[in-house]
Amino acid sequence: MKQGAGRLTFYVMLGMLLAIAAAESSSAQNPPPAYPSMAPLSQYLMGDRYAEIALARSAAPKAISGEATILVLSPHGYVTAVEGKNGFVCMVDRSWSAQFDFPEFWNPRLRGPTCFNPQAARSILPITKKRTELALAGQSRNQIMEGIKTALVSKQLPPLEPGAMCYMMSKQAYLNDSAGHWMPHLMFYTSVKADWGADLPGSPVVLNPQFQAGEKINVFMVPASKWSDGTPAPAM
Repeated sequence: MKQGAGRLTFYVMLGMLLAIAAAESSSAQNPPPAYPSMAPLSQYLMGDRYAEIALARSAAPKAISGEATILVLSPHGYVTAVEGKNGFVCMVDRSWSAQFDFPEFWNPRLRGPTCFNPQAARSILPITKKRTELALAGQSRNQIMEGIKTALVSKQLPPLEPGAMCYMMSKQAYLNDSAGHWMPHLMFYTSVKADWGADLPGSPVVLNPQFQAGEKINVFMVPASKWSDGTPAPAM
């Protein structure tokens, strides 16, 4: 009797071990998203307002960011921390500004210092603010996408202005878990009809699929040779 019970216990334990091994194998083949949903809001906020202002300014050379308007993220959205004089607007992007299929769409560690020129401040920044409004309202990434589509249809968002671009040249940026601050670059916003030869062999231009909700905007990224502080950057 004891021997039979021992065999039964052995087979039960063996079955459990096989089930665990199968589950681990399946998990390895299909790893779950690292950031499936929004983290607590506190993880996206920067407790030091002055540190966020300095990080936002690091997006562009001082000649540009030194007189720019600076936005910081509050629990209710982006607010003006410094009034500028030159029409540029600098801020620190959070993860929900990335493309909707980005695996790190909810990564609370992402910090993307960005400095918009006047044209982008009037036509691209409103999209960022709308995404932020929806994210802080607890919307999922699919709901945010639908919210942007609705805002476009109802003309709550302005059309793209010709000449819109931004600086992302901060050495302190954290753009994703694998690339860190990546490299300094400029981003140019164009209509989808524009062809800059992006992603072709030898081309320095990279296409960023940031807008996927019907905005009809291309984002072309062009690497720069120096960080915003003037120090050399690594080759692409």
